Amino acid sequence: MSLVESLGSVADRLVERARRRGADVAEATVRAGRRLHARVRLGQTELLEQAESRSAGLRVMLGQRVAVAFSNDLGDAGLERLVDDALELARLAEPDEHAGPPDPALLAREPDDAPLDPFDPGVEALEADLVVEQARAAEAAALSYDARITNSEGARCSASLGYGVLVTSGRFGGVLRGTHVSLSALPVVLDEGGKRRRGRHWTAGRHRSMLEAPEAVGRKAAADAVRRLGARKIATCECPVIFDPEAGRDLLELFASCVLGSAIWRRGSYLVDRLGTEVASPCVTLVDDPLRPRAPGSRPFDGEGLPSRRNVVVERGVLRSYLLDVYAARRLGMQSTASAARSPSAGVGPATSNFILEPGERTRDELVREVRAGLLVSETMGFGFNPVTGDFSRGASGYWIENGAIAYPVSEVTLSLRFDELWRRVDAVADDLDTRAATACPTFRVSRMMVAGTG
Repeated sequence: MSLVESLGSVADRLVERARRRGADVAEATVRAGRRLHARVRLGQTELLEQAESRSAGLRVMLGQRVAVAFSNDLGDAGLERLVDDALELARLAEPDEHAGPPDPALLAREPDDAPLDPFDPGVEALEADLVVEQARAAEAAALSYDARITNSEGARCSASLGYGVLVTSGRFGGVLRGTHVSLSALPVVLDEGGKRRRGRHWTAGRHRSMLEAPEAVGRKAAADAVRRLGARKIATCECPVIFDPEAGRDLLELFASCVLGSAIWRRGSYLVDRLGTEVASPCVTLVDDPLRPRAPGSRPFDGEGLPSRRNVVVERGVLRSYLLDVYAARRLGMQSTASAARSPSAGVGPATSNFILEPGERTRDELVREVRAGLLVSETMGFGFNPVTGDFSRGASGYWIENGAIAYPVSEVTLSLRFDELWRRVDAVADDLDTRAATACPTFRVSRMMVAGTG
């Protein structure tokens, strides 16, 4: 029996046992995975981890009482306890009029992940020595890039693979497979006054072939560190602000959290009751697309078994859709957008897949050349965001722009603007979409933001 068949057999048994003991609905998710992770620093291996895991989660419904339970014990006794725990918790739960499984007629039929190409067999064959070697090569390239780079916070290489099976009493059964590999380097250079400037670059993908060479990762990380030398503080001002893909991703994640159905029905988002209204500039189109081949968040079906689909969330500045699972959809009197995610413990809630700001047709250099005086943000930090009011304030670092060119690095500034207004002021989006992560964007420019510096 193959691994997937074995996982499917466990899921089938869980659903059957729960139904036999009185569950009106039973949904089992069973997973298995393997992870290799290496961290080296100054040529020495600091950490080498290799872990394998198997787990089972069960969600049951007794009428409209819902409960979940989780176990790492997939033996017969462990599965019996898992069913007992889930049913006991369900009996103690309060009824919820919106609880219930999806309509069986809407479930995916014979879901197939082949067009998404999420699994690289080569990752399964990776050995620990190669993972260490990749990290060591990346760090060595960074340290040899410039004589001023004499220290490092290390380099890291990770490889993981996973299999998951979802079986429900609604007669759904589906398999999810996936691999992921990543490599990063973090060289350090000393600046005036003994300040440490850390550079960083990373590469990642579903397949090993998607990664940049270790030497390229190290050189780019080192170049990033050197560019930060001589960072200055600036006076407080209002000016154009350009977000590169790394910094822009942080903002996009905040926006994504505000369109999830759970935030909407709880009225925990400034976007409540905003469907059909303008929430961004016409430059902004946001999609959630789980059907992109080899993308980090792709999947053939969602966490409740509904077939995956591309959702346009914001179309040329207008909010068109929230991201909903079945429960949130019922709470809001809408239809699911097939956006459910299921945790290892079998809990279900809405989530993004590949959440993307669609690229424009202009280059990043063109966006910079049009700025007489402004800020290019390469990194944001802090937690200054209120999703209910949309108040936004975050620390940042990056580069000052003068007369359309990068003038010098900048540190210790704070950006602030109401989040709603921030997206309305986006006046240009570049063509350099960065798809290394499941939340992805190109460089984009905000026409005016308050930048708080030294005075």
